[in-house]
Amino acid sequence: MSAADAVLCLASASPRRRELLASLGVPVTVIPCDIDETARPGEAPDAYVRRLAMAKAEAASGRSALPTLGSDTAVVLDGAILGKPRDERHAADMLSALAGREHQVLTAVAVNGPAGRHSACVSTRVALRDISPAEIAAYWRTGEPADKAGGYAIQGYAAIFVSGIHGSYSAVVGLPLYETATLLRRQGVALWHGALA
Repeated sequence: MSAADAVLCLASASPRRRELLASLGVPVTVIPCDIDETARPGEAPDAYVRRLAMAKAEAASGRSALPTLGSDTAVVLDGAILGKPRDERHAADMLSALAGREHQVLTAVAVNGPAGRHSACVSTRVALRDISPAEIAAYWRTGEPADKAGGYAIQGYAAIFVSGIHGSYSAVVGLPLYETATLLRRQGVALWHGALA
């Protein structure tokens, strides 16, 4: 489908979010929005991801006549947000901290459109098995963790580290599909390219 077929503007360059929207049959045009992702002092993780999702949707809405969707995902351990790794050492430290424990993944989605601005935030619990230093080093060499929150991608090579999940798998990948579909239908965006009225 071409950009002319788009019914939604995605405020993200994430190929994962584009693929998830494609599974809903929603053709998109992509307008990545560069916003300040610094957490505010004392800001709760769920408020943080919701604020960023809304900021991205708002930024894109100034550049498109289509409804706009923004989303943000954070990996949270003991109340602390684990961002993208700065380097190999930082990635190894994060994965070592997550190994053998359960953590929280928060994903917020926001949609601006004819029905106004609406958002949802989804919490999923993910458990990782113990991971050896050699596995962590090998995982870094795949290149996958370099731009991932928490230093891992559940849909990629790191799937072998996941011992359990409670909640939305798609939210951990980057977009909670149930909540996203609900928000899009509220804005009049047809799912499955119009097959679902």
